[in-house]
Amino acid sequence: VDAFQAWCGPCKTVVDLLRKIRNEVGSDLLHFAVAEVDSIDALEKYRGKCEPVFLFYAGGALVAVVRGVNATLLQKTILEQL
Repeated sequence: VDAFQAWCGPCKTVVDLLRKIRNEVGSDLLHFAVAEVDSIDALEKYRGKCEPVFLFYAGGALVAVVRGVNATLLQKTILEQL
């Protein structure tokens, strides 16, 4: 989940990376979403930051968090979680 604030918008710079990884691993294993933290109370702790935050969930539980746009770390985290 790309957690973003309305004034900043979702992180568009990693869309190509995420598409590439999804194509490599298959769409059944990996799903991406965006969430505006300003309108979701459960994501309140991510408000007020100007860096993108990527939340990784498995089985309904938060399993990893990557802060900032670090393509290498994002790819590593995705592959590790799969």
